[in-house]
This record gives sequence, C-alpha cells and structure tokens, in this order.
Amino acid sequence: MINTRRPKGSVSGASIAVAAFSTVVEWYDFTLYLYFATVLSRVFFGGGGTALITTLATFAIAYLLRPLGGMVFGHIGDRFGRRRTILLSVAIMTIAMFGTALLPTHAQAGAVAGWLLFLLRCVMGFSVGGEYNAIVAYLLEGAPPDRRGLIASMASASSEIGGLFAVGVCLLTANSMSPENLDSWGWRIPFLVGAVLAASVGIARTTMQESPDFDDQRARGTVPLSPLHYALTNYRAGILRAFAISALGSITYYIGITYVPTFLTSAGKLGEGDSLRLSTIAAFVVILVTPFTGALSDRVGRKPVLIFLSACSAILPIVLFTLMAGGSPSYALLGIVILACVAGGVSAVGAITAAEQFPGEGRISGLALGATTATAIFGGLTPYVAQVLTERTGWTLVPGAMIAVVGVCVLPILITLPETAPRKTIMLATTPRSHRQK
Repeated sequence: MINTRRPKGSVSGASIAVAAFSTVVEWYDFTLYLYFATVLSRVFFGGGGTALITTLATFAIAYLLRPLGGMVFGHIGDRFGRRRTILLSVAIMTIAMFGTALLPTHAQAGAVAGWLLFLLRCVMGFSVGGEYNAIVAYLLEGAPPDRRGLIASMASASSEIGGLFAVGVCLLTANSMSPENLDSWGWRIPFLVGAVLAASVGIARTTMQESPDFDDQRARGTVPLSPLHYALTNYRAGILRAFAISALGSITYYIGITYVPTFLTSAGKLGEGDSLRLSTIAAFVVILVTPFTGALSDRVGRKPVLIFLSACSAILPIVLFTLMAGGSPSYALLGIVILACVAGGVSAVGAITAAEQFPGEGRISGLALGATTATAIFGGLTPYVAQVLTERTGWTLVPGAMIAVVGVCVLPILITLPETAPRKTIMLATTPRSHRQK
C-alpha cells in the first residue's frame, strides 16, 4: 500500500525554502572529501602507493554508519517530529566539520592522524544518516501534491550546490598556493568553510515549522511507538523499492560525479586542477537538470522518467568512461556532462519516489532501511571498489561497468513500480487543452 494523502495543513514558503536549500552541508562535506582525496591521502596517510586507497577506504567504512544513523534519526523524526531530527543532525555535522579542520597531519602525529580522521568521518557518516531522508520527507509533506516532484527536487539541486561550492573552494584553495603550503595548512580552509556553512544552516533551520503531516499524526494519535518495527511490518515492498531506486541514484552520483575527479587524475592522466574544473561544470549541469526532471515527473509521472534514466545508466556509462580515460579534456568534458545529466535526473525523481513508498507514519524509518542502506553500499563503497578494481585489473572501464550492472538490475523493479505521482495531475498534463475545455 502506498499512501499519498494530503496533509490537512501546509508549511510556510519560508520553511519550504529553508528545508529545500539547506541540504548543502551534507553534500559539501562528502564531495569535498572525494574531490580532495588525493590531497588528504598525502596529508593524513603520508602519500605513497596505498595512501589513496586508504583514504577512499576511510570514506567507505565511515559511510557504512549511515544506515545506523538513519535508523536512529529516523526513530527521532517519526516519533518526535521532523524538525527535531533536522536540527540535531546539522548540529553534529557542524562539530565534525570543525573538528576535522583542527586535526594534526601525518607529519605531525604519524598514524594517529589517520585514525582521528577516520573517527570524525564516522561521526559525520552517522549524523548525515537521517539528514537527507528527513528533508525529503518534510518537503513531501509540506508541498502541494501537484508540485511535490519539483519542490523535492530542490533538495537534490541544493545538494549539488553544496557539491559545486565544495569543488569551487577546493579549486580556489589548490590554485592559490603552492603544493607544499596546500599539504601543510591550506587543506584546512575548505573544512573551516564547511563548519561555518553548517552552523549557518543550523541557525536557519531553527525558523522551520513542524511538518503538517506529523502534526496530523499527533492529533489523530497514530504516531508509531516503534517506527522501525512499523515500517518493517507494514511496508517491506516499499523498503525494497526504495533500496532499488537509491542504489541507482547512489552509484550514478558517487561514481558518475564525485569519483570522476579521482578517475581523471589517475586513469585519465589529467592534473588535479583540470579534473576539478571539469567537475565544476558537471555540478552546474546537475543543478540545471534537477528541477527540470522533478517538474517532468509531476507532469508525466515518476515511473516513466525513472525507467528512461535506468536504461541510460545501463547503456551509456562504459562508452562515457572510455572517452574520459583517453586523456583528452574535451572528451572528458563530454563524458562528465552526460553522466551528470543522468545522475542529476535520478537524484531528482528518485528521492521523491522513494519517499512516496511510505505513509507519513514511519516514513523516515522506512527510507533509512531502504534508501539509506542502499546509499551506504552503492555510494560509500563504490568509489573505493572502483579504484581498487581499476588498479588491480588495469581495466579503466570498471566504473562504467559498475553503473551499467546496477542500471540493468534495477530496471525490472522500476518497470513494476506503482505510479505515485497524483493521477489527476498527470491526466490534466497529458490531456489536450481542447478536451479539457469540453
């Protein structure tokens, strides 16, 4: 059963705007880490042949705490309110970002530096576990039914703004100083900027109203005492669908966008500056594509849009990674732009579709069990796996093949996916004007 009832009330435009554009912190941090992976490998793990792999492994292992964080924050959000979990998660993220900026380097503390980085990555991974789920649930519950796709896609666009900001800060930092100064102290600048950004977002979120759907649950007395158990008992099919949708969105994003700078630097033989510049362009592309795709899903439905994007994910990535591995900046640009269109589209429509698999009761917990678990596996682990397999096999098309396999596996689930966009909206959008007048 899929529940898409409209809440009795609605939240203010200001609350919607704060929620939609406050997801910048999570993606700023994780994009920053991956874009700066080669720098961090030298700073915290001393450089050398295994340093980059260790850096990516730290990211991957810490990312596995996302599902645990998702379940904890999902319980808070479904039991005590969306607003409370949104405020708590950003407070922890602020502490983790600031702490990272103050860490000692490998030159100062030896192996201890790497372990401290890993500890703070675990804190970050835990805190963002319920962050995005809570925001998407909040936007779904506060938006008009005929604009849910568009409004929820703003969270995806905002996330990419965070990624764009991260790559811009990295690029400016890397180009404004010598490599020696960058490794000595310059790497701290992007993390300090992130801490300030997180604190600013936290202040803005204090102005948000509670979700009208949650207020409605409290008024009816239907708030589940154990949201995780409620979701597992009643919405197993929804959890599976959310897992599949998020698997596609995670691997297209984390391999097709955030891992690409590392790929271009290692397999593509481009410099760090060129790789970051191309990633900046990709971020702009995602920001432009995301709201268009969200609005399209309101007009024609979530299902056809996701099926098309899954087919693109199955067919295109191997060809595109072939272009990017050739060492030509122009071919690399073409590949990264097309990948950005696919990844941005999946992120836009996938988030709202996954959230619509659950009713208001237990929604964030259901997303934690399905979407967040898939993100941990197909997002956090895949950059590490792609790098290891590429280095060990010498086959530079491994990342594209990974995306293609997931695209093929997810496609049958999407074909059988129930449509969750409001039927009346789709019928009005696809009916000729003259027929509507009659």
